[in-house]
Amino acid sequence: MLKDRSSSAIVAVSDLNRARVFYEDTLGLTLIESGAETGVLVFRTGQTQLTVYVSDFAGTNRANAVTWEMKGDLIEVVDDLRSKGVVFEHYPDMGLTLNGDIHEAGPAKLVWLKDPDGNILHLIEGM
Repeated sequence: MLKDRSSSAIVAVSDLNRARVFYEDTLGLTLIESGAETGVLVFRTGQTQLTVYVSDFAGTNRANAVTWEMKGDLIEVVDDLRSKGVVFEHYPDMGLTLNGDIHEAGPAKLVWLKDPDGNILHLIEGM
């Protein structure tokens, strides 16, 4: 039924302007719809979209909200984000090797960070 349908991610935030700065300037996503009056922003990310909307429940999800697949450029992306002030999450109890800010398991490299509301964002390479 849904196998041939496109999907996209949606993230709840508390402050639309702060979210716009983070997703547009820090992460480098392209804003394609600015519905500030409706409390919704839509960003282009690869071949999909990321919808950001205002909600009283922003940041309450304790699991990954959005995942991006890296294409051999994870280290460069991590370095660029770090230069913009992004702090990365470390999960030492996952059984992965932590190399700086990058978790490793064989060829797989994984990185987690949070947006200003605490939504967990995940970068992954080699899986």
